[in-house]
Amino acid sequence: MIKNFKIAILTCLIAITSCSFTTKTFDDPNKDKLLLELISYVLEQWHYSPKDINDEFSEKVFDDFINSVDPLKRYLYQSDINDFKKYKTQIDDQIKNKDLTFFNLVYERLMKRMEEGEALSLAIIEKPFDYSKIELLSTDYEENSYTNSKKEMKNRWRKQLKYSTIDHYDDELSDNSDVNDSLSLKDIKPKLSKKEAEKEAREKTKEFLIDYYAFMDDLERKDWFTNYLNAIVEVFDPHTAYYAPRDKEVFDQRISGKLEGIGARLQKKNNEVKIMSLISGGPAWRGQELEAGDVILKVAQEKDKEATSIAGMRLDNAIKLIKGPKGTIVKLTIRKADGTETVIQIKRDIVELEETYAKSSVIKKENRTFGIINLPSFYVDFKDYSESRNASSDVKKEIIRLKKQGMEGLVIDLRNNGGGSLQTVVDMTGLFIKDGPIVQVKSSGKKKDVLKDKDSSIIWDGPLVILVNELSASASEILAAALQDYKRAIIIGSSQTFGKGTVQNVMDLNRFMRNNTFGDVGALKLTTQKFYRINGGSTQLEGVKSDVVVVDRYSFIDIGEKDQDNPLPWDKISAANYTAWDGFINYKETISKSNARMSSNTQLQLIEKQAKWIKKQSEEKEASLNYSDYLAEKEKIKKTGEQFEALNKYKTNLSFTSLPYETNLIEKDSILGKKRETWHKYLAKDVYIEEAVNVLEDLQINNIKVKQKVVIKD
Repeated sequence: MIKNFKIAILTCLIAITSCSFTTKTFDDPNKDKLLLELISYVLEQWHYSPKDINDEFSEKVFDDFINSVDPLKRYLYQSDINDFKKYKTQIDDQIKNKDLTFFNLVYERLMKRMEEGEALSLAIIEKPFDYSKIELLSTDYEENSYTNSKKEMKNRWRKQLKYSTIDHYDDELSDNSDVNDSLSLKDIKPKLSKKEAEKEAREKTKEFLIDYYAFMDDLERKDWFTNYLNAIVEVFDPHTAYYAPRDKEVFDQRISGKLEGIGARLQKKNNEVKIMSLISGGPAWRGQELEAGDVILKVAQEKDKEATSIAGMRLDNAIKLIKGPKGTIVKLTIRKADGTETVIQIKRDIVELEETYAKSSVIKKENRTFGIINLPSFYVDFKDYSESRNASSDVKKEIIRLKKQGMEGLVIDLRNNGGGSLQTVVDMTGLFIKDGPIVQVKSSGKKKDVLKDKDSSIIWDGPLVILVNELSASASEILAAALQDYKRAIIIGSSQTFGKGTVQNVMDLNRFMRNNTFGDVGALKLTTQKFYRINGGSTQLEGVKSDVVVVDRYSFIDIGEKDQDNPLPWDKISAANYTAWDGFINYKETISKSNARMSSNTQLQLIEKQAKWIKKQSEEKEASLNYSDYLAEKEKIKKTGEQFEALNKYKTNLSFTSLPYETNLIEKDSILGKKRETWHKYLAKDVYIEEAVNVLEDLQINNIKVKQKVVIKD
């Protein structure tokens, strides 16, 4: 994720010669003990702010692990917690001694309690609920105490299941209460009695329970141990995490936006692996033989004489059989919806996850043309940075295409963008400035490193707006902060962004081992550096303050870095040497005019009112299990919701169209067409996009100062 990553790995490899983690080192060749030692070593050597593994550390691990395995407190009893507590200040010593006593005790007790909980809940759901009874369920699970007896536990489960079922009960009673003339007789369900509705509602909850326990039964001891390891590493900071091998695969897919396989999303239901959907453009989609709803019965590789049945198999293991390198063949035995079985042969390929990538649209406002680029993340393929697509190269292409359509101003939408590659954001920022520093990076106890744009070409020198919100984090904050410090763009969004000012490296733990008999041991993502704005300030905790502050649905919810457990502190360093952009004539005036417009915007006032209502609803810690109370609360929510209907009816005077290259793709891909149609309808209702375009219109370019440096051909 950073240019120092290769140096860090080299250091790791050198360290192997001195600390040599091999299976011979251990009296007990247990993989869990090996992981404890490996992770402890890597954290001590390379984490930005190493922690003392002491009693205080131990207590935090204890609390985090117990909360992670039973967050709703519906399995473990107070007596179990009392048994565990004797180890509350001993976990630090157990980590140092590779002692698994605490974990083993919790794991074995939890397995027993979950088995009891399954039997208890499935027995409870067989009996009718009394919705005339006046009683409350506490939904403040964090503050709820553990139960002291089986009677208390049974009552807790009963209330929880009743709470889960009351919505179904209301749905069953409400079905066909107002018969629509367009419904045919065969579509009209007979009206149910209260008794019948109650039974149907419990059947739906029971179906959910069965699926839930099937998922839980698939979890293995190693999955719970991963939970334990993460309870340990997250005490260092909220972004340090252990990735088991499958988790590492998912991380790689998310950061690169691609995978190798057949291009199908799968789910396990009733011990069967079913196709949920096909990924547009993937091998399965191109083959047109697989369909959503198909059940995969068996899997065979190209040269296999016999296929492997995956019925009842853990979903992760089934996925391993189905996925594979580009160019290889997999044969799937499929059961279609009509019950027929067939064998489908698919050649695996690179599957691009389109929703991960940048997408753009032409904006029309009367006779003026603007552009918008939505960037979900700063994606990159670390194995092939120069040749594979990444966020920076894709944004560059979209800008060039938008310029060909006569774009007069550009909006980059970073809302909900959680970050990604640091090198990518450095390259992307360089698209908008001549050259100069982009971000400062500092390792603990070392001098700062200033990452710069060294390319003097500018791809876009016109008006620029960056949209952010409370979920814009990490690399998003670097881009917004740099362009704000240069006065190159106007930032519109929340009062501050997420506030993640730290850099993580992903270290492959297998690199530290030789003569490994345990197989893949996963990877550790750990915080190794902090980044700083070119003005010297940190975005850690404080985020980026928008030039134009607008309220949104997250404004009153605690979701930032400062609301996480164990965040690193804010600090600052000296500023880098940079010169602000002087290409705008009326930069400050434009910001002032926008703030004035937003302060009197009725749509934003309604959004603020809704956001406060959502906050108030989230603070409700009790729910009534009485049906009359439920109906009264439902009616109250309905009436409150009616005043917010105008939010969905809002319409800007903007229109949105796809670029020509994408229009050609849509002709061959109806799924992509529907996605873009939905996106454009959403944009046309977006008050934030509307104001971004207003700002683009207001910004005046100083043509004497700014000249296009290069002419780029698509």
